Amino acid sequence: MPRVLSCIQPTGSVHLGNHLGALVNWVSGQHDGDVFHGIVDLHALTVTEQPGILGQTTVELAAMLFAVGLDPEVATVFVQSHIHEHTELAWIMECTVSFGELSRMTQFKDKSAKREGDFISAGLFTYPALQAADILLYDADEVPVGEDQRQHIEITRDIAIRFNHRFGDTFVLPKAVHPKAGARVMDLQDPTSKMSKSAETDNGIVYLLDENSVIEKKFKRAVTDSDGVVSYDRANKPGVSNLLDILSAATGTPAEQLAESYSQYGPLKKDTGDAVIALIDPIRSRYLELMNDKGELARLLKIGNQRAREVAAQTLDRAHRAIGLMPRI
Repeated sequence: MPRVLSCIQPTGSVHLGNHLGALVNWVSGQHDGDVFHGIVDLHALTVTEQPGILGQTTVELAAMLFAVGLDPEVATVFVQSHIHEHTELAWIMECTVSFGELSRMTQFKDKSAKREGDFISAGLFTYPALQAADILLYDADEVPVGEDQRQHIEITRDIAIRFNHRFGDTFVLPKAVHPKAGARVMDLQDPTSKMSKSAETDNGIVYLLDENSVIEKKFKRAVTDSDGVVSYDRANKPGVSNLLDILSAATGTPAEQLAESYSQYGPLKKDTGDAVIALIDPIRSRYLELMNDKGELARLLKIGNQRAREVAAQTLDRAHRAIGLMPRI
């Protein structure tokens, strides 16, 4: 089985778009390979400026990953900062990548431009070196990424090839693969935009921890259009089509088929809200159980951390020996 690595930053509450677009596939695919899922809290330091928050959001995300269905006995779920090999290998990666390569990274250009006049962390610039360490530590064969992340996999491969050329075959060359297509969930108030935590308002975002009454209200107020016809047409009827897509993802019935069952928007909104509540109710219950039993949550995380640490230690030792560093005493 291929070893597959996917990572997620603990930078905010998980919403319906995250769940239907990615996490559902993480759960369904955990038996299809040797799967590693990292909570990359160190990466979040580039946008974290207050004490205490990052640790709490890491705990919350871990609880949510287990609540949606990741099995720690099957999928290796770990916290990046708990595996010191990440930062040790990151320095070796920084010494293997060039300033010019880092300067050409599109995400650094985009993010630093948005922060013009504000503090721009050097970590934002060297971010790809830590990301390369994240990937290479686990001998990942495949890394499912969207188009916006493919450049990071390419530079990781370049770093690995250069290291292997200098010091001998050490790292597995990872391959970027398109993740299995998940549901495309749009903002309920702006159905031409993806549901995102960066939206100006939460009114169109359904969080997995929202109360049922809040979810009902958000779907009741979902933007549609004025012609009153229920049909699946993303281009001309984005609001209605978004509701049908969500209902389809929650029930397993094709959106076009669902459209034939409705003649008014009100019942469609109600049924979609009800289906989403039925979908996330058990997730929310399991999440709250884990948050109220920190010992059990720690036990589940420890399983993944231990496995990740074993693999990472072997890889870092291999890199040290390839370079010829003095053996540790």
